[in-house]
This record gives sequence, C-alpha cells and structure tokens, in this order.
Amino acid sequence: MPNPIRLFSTPSGLVLESAGSFRQAPASFTIDALFAAADPHAAIAAAFSSGSPASAPTELSAPIATQEIWAAGVTYLRSMTARMEESKDAGGGTFYDRVYSADRPELFFKGNALRTAAPGRDVRIRADSKWNVPEPELTLAINAAGQIFGFTVGNDMSSRDIEGENPLYLPQAKVYAGSAAIGPCIVVTPELPSADTAIRLEILRDGAVAFSGETTVGRIKRPLPSLAEWLYRDQIFPHGAFLMTGTGIVPPDSFTLRSRDEVRITIEPVGTLINTIA
Repeated sequence: MPNPIRLFSTPSGLVLESAGSFRQAPASFTIDALFAAADPHAAIAAAFSSGSPASAPTELSAPIATQEIWAAGVTYLRSMTARMEESKDAGGGTFYDRVYSADRPELFFKGNALRTAAPGRDVRIRADSKWNVPEPELTLAINAAGQIFGFTVGNDMSSRDIEGENPLYLPQAKVYAGSAAIGPCIVVTPELPSADTAIRLEILRDGAVAFSGETTVGRIKRPLPSLAEWLYRDQIFPHGAFLMTGTGIVPPDSFTLRSRDEVRITIEPVGTLINTIA
C-alpha cells in the first residue's frame, strides 16, 4: 500500500507531503480537480511526482474549494443521550433515540467555503445563543462519484440551546458564518481510519484546560461507507463533498464556549486543528 499523501492548502497554492517529503503541487492541480477525479489517489500521486520541492507550510488555508460540507448526526451513543437531554422540555427527545436506531441516518447541510474557518483562524458562536460547544468529528472527503478517498478533521460548531428549544431550529443552530472549520490537511489514502483511531478534543481557556475528552472512530454506530452512500442518494456533487461523521465527545451541560477559548481537535495522521472562538 503506498504511503498516504497529505494535502495542505496555503495562500500560495497546494503543498503535498508524503513520508516526510514536501512538494509544491503544479498550478493545474486544484482541490476541485482532486474531488472531481475518477481516481483521486492516482491524481494526487501524479501531482506529487511532478511537483517541485517545498518546505513544510507555515500558513494554512481551509482545504476546501467549491465543495459543500454536510454532517451526520446522532451517530454515537453519547451524542444521542446529549441531544435527548437538551431537547426533552421541547418534546423532541424521542426523535434522537429513533434516528440513532433507524436505517436512515440524520444528514444535514453544514456549510461551504464561505462559512468555514481555516486552521488557526476564528470560528464563531451565535450572538443569540447562550450554550455553545465545538463538536470534533472525523470528516470524510468524497469525490463526485461518491467514493471516499480521504479524510480530515472537522469542527461542527453547535448552539445547543437553539437546537434543544426545537429540533426544527437545527439549521440555525448549525449553519451560520464561522460555524465550521476543517484541516489542517486532507489525508488522501484508500484506507479508512481504523476503529481504534483516537479523536481528541481539548479546550483551553486563559491558557488552562477547561475541558478535554477522547473517543474513537470505532464508537461510530454506522459504517462510514453507508453514511457516504446515504448522502449521495438523489444528490449531485459535481466537485464532491465533505461529510462530518458525528461527535462522541460532548462537554457537560454546565459548559459553554467563551470568546477567545482555543479549540484543539486531533485525529492522526491528519494532525491537530486549532481554532480560536471569536
């Protein structure tokens, strides 16, 4: 099996890394071209071979072009219990119990490049929300044909009080300016992360750890290919899509994000996605 190739988006173009070697991709090789390719692994291998030597990037852009970001909800037991608790007073708690065990998953539009923060940049909490959390998620990179060809780290910022008030408010709780972040790179590989791959969240406040948690990919209830297959049913993604696969790390109900908190999400071999709350 060839080594994975990591794709970094920078202000000066795409930088590719494999086995510690960095290459500046040809200008003709773009994120849209990768997602539209019938064989993304061959496409990025060719770009790496024809690229020029480069240094490790120091300034990163979000690794997204015209792709949409979608998200799957209630894929972990911990997520189901949290959603049920936050929405019980609104009478919506049973919705989450039922979708957790249903054949059809919860899928919703999360954002696009306009709403997505780059690594190191600010994500936002809604001005009309008082209970906000990050949701650390393995995020699949899927080409136009529906093939999972890689993955990255995603932060699905969420307003828990708005969604809890009424499940129909989910688009407002989930989709707004600065409500998502992905990166620091896309790992392009035919191998999905193993079940024991760790997903770690750390939130720093005034330099100290305010919350930390960890889960594994294996705790996702649904097979990852099935989530991609459901997303692509009766849909068209000419330049592919990203799919956040749900969160298994939920801070306690007493916790809410504050301005200038630092959110750190780690999934190897992607690395750590770091964003600050605006």
